[in-house]
Amino acid sequence: MKKVIYPIMAAVILVSSAFVTATSADEFKLKSGSKIAFKSKDPNGEFKTVKGTVKFDEADLAGSKFELTFEVASISTGNGMQNKKAQTEEWFNAAKYPNIKFVSTKIEKSGSDYSVTGNLSMKGATKAYKVPLKVAKSGTDLTFIGTFNVKRSDFKVGKSSDAVPDVMSISYSIPVTKK
Repeated sequence: MKKVIYPIMAAVILVSSAFVTATSADEFKLKSGSKIAFKSKDPNGEFKTVKGTVKFDEADLAGSKFELTFEVASISTGNGMQNKKAQTEEWFNAAKYPNIKFVSTKIEKSGSDYSVTGNLSMKGATKAYKVPLKVAKSGTDLTFIGTFNVKRSDFKVGKSSDAVPDVMSISYSIPVTKK
């Protein structure tokens, strides 16, 4: 009896591990050229340094994941004084909170595109966001593209004013290549 059960168990384990391997999301590394831009009537700019990991597979969205970090010190508004002010305690407080982080919790198909739900952490606060995601393919390389809005007041970034709106439009383009 044992002689029959052991080979069957081995076959089940082998088939199961092959299935798990075949359905795990592909790992990608970020390429240069990532862009996280913010826009309002004033100011406009971008975060130049983006790091992180990406797992993505259209056939395995449950196994797909985004973990991205943007360095506050890499902010570029086109105005050196504005860049320095953005790093002060009133705004992003780069000394205490050097990074902005986004970690996905769920990825769903939405028509021909996707939506990514995740936690955006900035200046000591974390809020859940649902972000639209388009995927542009070029061979094994992908570029993730989208635009969404963030309320500064949710993260205590800057003070309420007529000069800088509370809602900022964030656009992103994140090119990746398969590992």
